[in-house]
Amino acid sequence: MKPRLFKLLVSRKGISPILATLLLIVIAVAAVIVTYAWVMTYTTSTTGQAGVFLRKDSVAWNSTAGTITVYVRNTGTADAEIDAVYLGTSSTNLVKQTSVTYDPSTKLVEKDGGTITITITYPWTSKTTYYFKIAPKIGEALSFQEKAP
Repeated sequence: MKPRLFKLLVSRKGISPILATLLLIVIAVAAVIVTYAWVMTYTTSTTGQAGVFLRKDSVAWNSTAGTITVYVRNTGTADAEIDAVYLGTSSTNLVKQTSVTYDPSTKLVEKDGGTITITITYPWTSKTTYYFKIAPKIGEALSFQEKAP
């Protein structure tokens, strides 16, 4: 007498063609759903970040008031909200500035060419190069350097 396991392995019976077809369809649909979810998550986060594109228009230095005024434009396709402004004498020692005013005060830079005026009270020195970083809540920060007059 042959063992039962051997009989099972030698058996030529398998799953029916209908059941095999349904199983393949279920696996294919599950793969499509997982791929769709991943792609939608990736494109949503990438598009949101790519929509904010800050550009420096100009920088004004006021020695009597001890302020630096930065004019920033958003040429992106999404509104930007400024989160923080950093300033320092090198790109590695930037310090978050707390004495900053914004116009408009909502810190919102509208899409498609909207502007914001950022005034920083800072004891700057003439002929010194300063490094700036303006960070929006979503998207890439604007980093640049400017030499004081």
